[in-house]
Amino acid sequence: MTHEEEMVIIAKVLAGEHNAYEQLVLAHQDKIYGLALKLLHNAQDAEDIAQEVFVKAFTGLQAYRGEARFSVWLYRMTYNMCIDRTRRAKRAPLQMPHAEEVEFDIKDPSLTPEELLLQRETRDAIERGLQTLPQNQREILILREVTGMSYADIAATLGIGEGTVKSRISRARDALVEYLKRDGTISRAKRHKRGKGE
Repeated sequence: MTHEEEMVIIAKVLAGEHNAYEQLVLAHQDKIYGLALKLLHNAQDAEDIAQEVFVKAFTGLQAYRGEARFSVWLYRMTYNMCIDRTRRAKRAPLQMPHAEEVEFDIKDPSLTPEELLLQRETRDAIERGLQTLPQNQREILILREVTGMSYADIAATLGIGEGTVKSRISRARDALVEYLKRDGTISRAKRHKRGKGE
């Protein structure tokens, strides 16, 4: 859905055609739920947040000025609500979902049991490595690498400059690579590739 199409629907909702709001919900609900799940690591909490976001967006729709895309406005709301819930519950910092909870759209039947094990170990190592990062780096890396958000969208979501986004992501990636080197994950992957003659 383009920004222009979203603005047409929003105009309809504000004009009293409240049923039109369902189109916006259907267009964005999966991404909003997915972001909340990756930040909160709890399916029920993520579902609650997603519902709250769409209710809050509906009741506050007049405040939306269209300067950023509607999805970015929802991302910012979702991110802030997840942070608030984490602080209220005094939980551990935002974290990645466990490897077994991540769903992948594409299954590769050609992988050997050894390759599947290596893949699982790598995911687990990345999760552990993420938890060693400073919170601002961990969160921004999740937004970029897990949700696939653009630098501009991340900047708008967090209210910081694109340059800051890029530098934090760069530092976070460097730190994560260093962790994976110390952990031995990278050397295991290299040995596996050499073993396959690649």
